[in-house]
Amino acid sequence: MTLSLALACLWAILGGLLAMLPSRDNHWRLAYAMIATGLPLLVYVVWQNGPLVGLVVALGAASVLRWPLRHGWRWLRGRALQWKARHD
Repeated sequence: MTLSLALACLWAILGGLLAMLPSRDNHWRLAYAMIATGLPLLVYVVWQNGPLVGLVVALGAASVLRWPLRHGWRWLRGRALQWKARHD
């Protein structure tokens, strides 16, 4: 196992543990911290292990950060629909 994969596993475990903590802001501050540390880690995994392993790690990270991804997708979709309505 490479260092990048070991760090990615620790990142996923830490994400699960942090999700169990009580939070007043629905874990958004923790999600931002996980994203800020997860993106460079994903680049490191791809650089050290290749794009296929990076894709698997990215899918695992998406399962950890599923709610921020859903909210981001809804926000982008809403912006696209607003842009389309203005330009039609």
